[in-house]
Amino acid sequence: MPDAPKSENAAPVKKSARLDLASLGGLLLALLGILGGLISEGGKIRDVAQFTAAMIVLGGTIGAVLVSTPLHIVVGAAKRFLGVFRDTTAPLAPLIDEVTGYATKARKNGLVSLEQAAEQIADPFLRKALNLAVDGTDLQEIRKMLELDIEIEEHEIESEAKVFEAAGGYAPTIGIIGAVLGLIQVMKNLANIDEVGHGIAVAFVATVYGVGSANLLFLPAANKIKARLAAEIRRKELIIEAVSGIVEGLNPKLIRLKLGAYANGDKEKGTKPKESKEEESKSAQPAPAAVKT
Repeated sequence: MPDAPKSENAAPVKKSARLDLASLGGLLLALLGILGGLISEGGKIRDVAQFTAAMIVLGGTIGAVLVSTPLHIVVGAAKRFLGVFRDTTAPLAPLIDEVTGYATKARKNGLVSLEQAAEQIADPFLRKALNLAVDGTDLQEIRKMLELDIEIEEHEIESEAKVFEAAGGYAPTIGIIGAVLGLIQVMKNLANIDEVGHGIAVAFVATVYGVGSANLLFLPAANKIKARLAAEIRRKELIIEAVSGIVEGLNPKLIRLKLGAYANGDKEKGTKPKESKEEESKSAQPAPAAVKT
């Protein structure tokens, strides 16, 4: 059985985790701005370093989230949170090179020639798509099955993102509760005006924690998770279009041009798909029958 296509531009796409400097840098910048403003006004960091306020806000917020959301979704969201600071999104240009290499091979030798190559693909979605094509599955059925996979994944990840949106809604309110609890303690010391002033300042730290955690952490995390989801959906839609073109026996050059639209907004614009000489020379050949015997 022939090996996978080894075009110079058709190397398998590998996902590598890298630190998301935008998430980490944005969070640090926000904290530095807020604390810097506090210090410039004559305040001190210890003025807002209140363990009790943090316990009230975080404990109350997590508890409210657990009440409103099934446990398995909360656990999934907690795992997904690491993805806010680790970017595993692969550039689309190498993926276009890879699938165009498969298209060139299929046009020359037929879809069955991709059987062994499909089994060696690391990406489970691309592997499933090519295996369905090689097995002679109807194109409409291939699309339905793959689109169903995307829909299920989209629903799951959106549910996890909503966990952080819910936390962003609860945290400010829990912060107000913490402030009220602090004021209750202040009312016990009305005879001592110094204690009253200090107590009020401490009480409002809980509000700062609630509003700050919601707008600096929970809500931005939800949006970043949705952005990651959008990029993943775009990658999988690209694979569906590529495999559809392979099944239809389209010219590999036409497939590459069609898929190029997906890479227009790719973050690594310096990495553009290139057409191999092998593809140019073989793309004009008619596609053989794609029926597996």
